[in-house]
Amino acid sequence: MLGRGIDQIFACCSNWRLHEACVHDARRYVDLAEHISGAFDRPASHGYIWGVALDVLDRYQPDARIINLETSITTSNDFWLSKGIHYRMHPANVACLTQAKIDCCVLANNHVIDWGYRGLSETLERLRDAGLLCAGAGEDAQAAAMPAAIDLHERGRVLIFGVGSGTSGIPSAWAAREDKGGVSLIADLSEATADDLIATIESHRKPGDLVIVSIHWGDNWGYEVPDTQRSFAHRLLDSGLVDCIHGHSSHHAKGIEIYRDKPILYGCGDLLNDYEGIAGHEQYRSDLVIMYMPEFDPVTHQLTALRMMPAQLRRFTLNDVSLPDAIWFTEMLSREGARLGTRATLGSDGIVSLHW
Repeated sequence: MLGRGIDQIFACCSNWRLHEACVHDARRYVDLAEHISGAFDRPASHGYIWGVALDVLDRYQPDARIINLETSITTSNDFWLSKGIHYRMHPANVACLTQAKIDCCVLANNHVIDWGYRGLSETLERLRDAGLLCAGAGEDAQAAAMPAAIDLHERGRVLIFGVGSGTSGIPSAWAAREDKGGVSLIADLSEATADDLIATIESHRKPGDLVIVSIHWGDNWGYEVPDTQRSFAHRLLDSGLVDCIHGHSSHHAKGIEIYRDKPILYGCGDLLNDYEGIAGHEQYRSDLVIMYMPEFDPVTHQLTALRMMPAQLRRFTLNDVSLPDAIWFTEMLSREGARLGTRATLGSDGIVSLHW
């Protein structure tokens, strides 16, 4: 998401899931969370899930608010047979997105067609009806490849290109075609594929546009940043046409690289999900989440600052973090960023700043 001036991008959240997996009633996930964290009010307001994030958004007033929406918005029951986990949210809950004044939902991920092509069509329709832009999926290949364009008037536009990689578990059958809807699925992370994407970007970009490539790639767990991801991201930034790589799929934040004074967020981690109370992977502290607030020079689009606001996901809402947790998060970003040339510091205001 882009903040004050053309200079702040506020990629507020990477992955947001409301899902149905092996259990068939989502209220079971509420039961699990209450078992760990205590009871909370039901029903909750549409703004409840955002918690302290709404105050952060009010404080920073980002120009653009961008999320990876890793779910479908549908009442379809046409679940994808070969997948074991299927995520969806009821269309009546689209107000959860508008409460936070989200501008753009990236849909190039491995859950947007969990409930079939009817589910995808309804997702696109519901987002349009709510006045939300989307990128990375569409009713055909041309629509899926189209960037979302956020108009900043005299300051140009923010263009968001959404793409997905099979390394994140997106089925190859989901690739959009000339005569079929789907996601903008790239073949691999090769130089040739990067060059194809660069050509697409060049055909849409105008002077003054700030370009974000939002990409769903890699595993859910683990801090490793594969060489293929680094090479692909570097190739895009070397083109001079891309200003930010917004990477997601990992359920926890990963190390950050600044290359040619442009940010590469290899894995933003989840911001909102319903995993609370589900055991496993505790070492990654996926309950600790983060909102990203990069600032860019309004002329060169070079990164001038990257501030991050940590929060804790508890009782299905975002809460302030304790000091020990904020320190843990800062030390993790420094540890994982060291191999990428970055480190993090924690300010007295609770904001984590990146240095490179």
